[in-house]
Amino acid sequence: MEQQEGRIHSIETSGMVDGPGIRYVVFMQGCLLRCQYCHNPDTWTLGKGRIVTVRELVDEIQGYLPFLKFSGGGITVSGGEPLLQVDFLLTLFRTLKRELGIHTAIDSSGGCFTRHSHFFEPLQELMKYTDLVLLDLKQIDPQKHIALTGKPNEHILDFARYLSDAGIPVWIRHVLVPGISDDEADLRKLADFIKTLRNVERVEILPYHEMGKFKYEELGIEYPLLHTKPPDEETIRRAKEILGAQ
Repeated sequence: MEQQEGRIHSIETSGMVDGPGIRYVVFMQGCLLRCQYCHNPDTWTLGKGRIVTVRELVDEIQGYLPFLKFSGGGITVSGGEPLLQVDFLLTLFRTLKRELGIHTAIDSSGGCFTRHSHFFEPLQELMKYTDLVLLDLKQIDPQKHIALTGKPNEHILDFARYLSDAGIPVWIRHVLVPGISDDEADLRKLADFIKTLRNVERVEILPYHEMGKFKYEELGIEYPLLHTKPPDEETIRRAKEILGAQ
């Protein structure tokens, strides 16, 4: 049975950084990771957010379709972690492809990936309607990944391998945080892993920023990187060189 309803946090109607062209970006509610630099902590809690239907989203997106198609853009579903609502995404993307022929992208950390059938079967079907995955690889070192996100990374790397084997186009994203994800040895290990993947179209370095601090204050959550500053230009340049980023 198709999942017609999903829980979203918010919508951005003219995103410019979440895939090619102008994007209609849907931020889904719920995430299993607790990344120290997360600028959307209000998307973490499962079961919250606004309930929307596939029909509501498709009808609204249709109004932006000329701009999206003219720019070579489309829809990006982000989060939170969108794959926590894989059945809803499957219904949404299938409908969008059938009715609007729109480019589809998913921005995911892979934090809920598993090859167990209750998740894996709808995921495999979803990939038939997915043109691009923006995959966040946060830290290659297993222990540092746990310290950064609260979760291990073995299943996330397995998600990357699955996407490679399935031939799904991927943009790799790496948030560069001084003292946390900018170690040269770790970056070289990450670069070596990326080289094993056959589907990577581009690699992006996302320099850490402090714009999420106010959300933590509003939510009454202690901000874990209070004394961390954004990386300098040389650190960014070196990371881009190591990872072959644009």
